[in-house]
Amino acid sequence: MRRLLLCAVCAVLVGCSEDAGSDSAWWPEPDASDASDASADSDGSGPEGGSDGADPGDAATQDGDAGDVDAANPTDAAEEADGSEPVVTVAVSHSRELRGAWVATVSRLNWPSSSAASAQKAQMDSILDAVEEAGLNTVFFQVRPEADALYASDIEPWSRYLTGTQGVDPGYDPLSYTIEACHRRGLELHAWLNPYRARAGDVGESAPNHVIHQMPQAVVSYGSLRWLDPGHPDAFEHTLSVIEDLLTRYDLDGLHFDDYFYPYPQSGLSFDDDATFAAYGGGMTRADWRRDNVNRMVAAVGESVRTLRGDVRWGISPFGIYRPGMPPGVVGLDQYAVLYADPLKWMEEGWLEYVAPQLYWPTTSSGQPYESLLAWWDARAVETGRMLLVGNSAANDYGLDEYRAEMDAVRGAGVGATRGAIWWSVDPIVDNAGGLATMLASEYFARPAATPKLLDALDTPPSHPSVTMDQGGAKITSSPEGIRFWAVYRQTAGGWEVERLVPSGT
Repeated sequence: MRRLLLCAVCAVLVGCSEDAGSDSAWWPEPDASDASDASADSDGSGPEGGSDGADPGDAATQDGDAGDVDAANPTDAAEEADGSEPVVTVAVSHSRELRGAWVATVSRLNWPSSSAASAQKAQMDSILDAVEEAGLNTVFFQVRPEADALYASDIEPWSRYLTGTQGVDPGYDPLSYTIEACHRRGLELHAWLNPYRARAGDVGESAPNHVIHQMPQAVVSYGSLRWLDPGHPDAFEHTLSVIEDLLTRYDLDGLHFDDYFYPYPQSGLSFDDDATFAAYGGGMTRADWRRDNVNRMVAAVGESVRTLRGDVRWGISPFGIYRPGMPPGVVGLDQYAVLYADPLKWMEEGWLEYVAPQLYWPTTSSGQPYESLLAWWDARAVETGRMLLVGNSAANDYGLDEYRAEMDAVRGAGVGATRGAIWWSVDPIVDNAGGLATMLASEYFARPAATPKLLDALDTPPSHPSVTMDQGGAKITSSPEGIRFWAVYRQTAGGWEVERLVPSGT
């Protein structure tokens, strides 16, 4: 006889999704006439759990084997505090893994391709359907590409990428829409912001409430770009207020920065922060001062996340090389000296949960060897107690054999601190370019996986749900507070196998 179990996947710091060692699951005891091998959904809908040839009773070999495994000690039954019937629990396990894709809005790279709200919603639904079908579980949605907003904000203007004109209301809230659409599909939504870029080019007029007009003293021209000066206190306070506004008003699962801190160098240009440095340099060298400006922002965001939304996963995707020669033989841009970004410092100080270096080079590269870089970053994450995600590029059309090699390397590093990958960008997955989405869905993501537990999560399991079973299957009739998804397990000959993640309230 096969049976179904439910395990909570929580949005807050209590519950088995965010801690190790409290992942037990519940089932109702049905009558002998109950169809205990029925689908977990009463209507039979939802994605089916696939098989990749792994032993379903062995979490270490399951699909999603990234090293973050839920497990629990078995217990037979425990009487409830209210004297009701005891809840039967068993030990279950499944490997956790973050499986993400970036959805870029700057210059309408991935979305939106139209200025009509109805078309934008339809396109976003198509993107999310493709993400779900490929077996991914996390969307990194760019909501602030140039000191603007793809959400309703009293601080910054509507993005020009929505309507063609900055400051024009699109008639709906794209972030709210996307959050709800993601959660219906069992996907996480991480808000991706650019902390300093104020303008991506000299196209169109800026809205009156844009930072270019509101705080010109904190904006630097850099070629065709406009940049918030990281060393100016007004820029610091403004960006932090934007982030805290997002954290308090939106049901986010994560907060994310990419690799843009001080701008990438352009020939013949210098970043003119002379006045700011003279006023606020404090005796440091300019290079150390610039790094300190970025460090203070990263630390402040980390503190805001801990204070306002401890259930939010906060991290940064820096350039893939920390410094040339690290590891030996690596050549390329020195982000420490040129972008004034110090990811190792952020990890050592515990200011964020993860870094996701952009390893956009193939495994065959001699100057930027993918596997050596991955091993170097993973070792740093282990040393600092942080999590590592890996930025993979599907935009270069390296071919399926290369992507398999990269996924195998990511999975192989799961014995350390690596817990998944993020794909740049979502378009090759939506288009199934070269069969990428099919390969991911069938060979790597055949079984669903919850995202990794939060590093600072509490070791407190959630209350059990109320579940009824009948000939149509199992139905959750009430759910404790703070549950994002339910993990549904099915008993097979080899043990308990995770079959699907069902959004709470479904």
